[in-house]
Amino acid sequence: MEADTFYDRIYRLVARVPAGKVATYGQLAALAGNPRAARQAALALSRTPEYLAIPTHRIVNQAGTLAPDHVFGGRRRQRDRLLAEHVPFTADGRVDVDACLWHPDR
Repeated sequence: MEADTFYDRIYRLVARVPAGKVATYGQLAALAGNPRAARQAALALSRTPEYLAIPTHRIVNQAGTLAPDHVFGGRRRQRDRLLAEHVPFTADGRVDVDACLWHPDR
């Protein structure tokens, strides 16, 4: 039996984030059992195998900033996908995390 890795836990969590909601790297890290591993969560997502087909575009940093242009198809693609799911943005172009943060226990 294969060991359950941090990456595996991150991928399973991302798969649960519904359309119209976002999660943060730090939130995922904490839910995966390592609250100080937000950067590792981001790294896991940048290395997501395509065959998993999980909604990585729904993950942002705690300030609501979109991913850098070199991951997830670029900032514009991430924004377009989130807008299509009716995720709200602030006037300065960040995701309104307070309005759409995923709460897995609700």
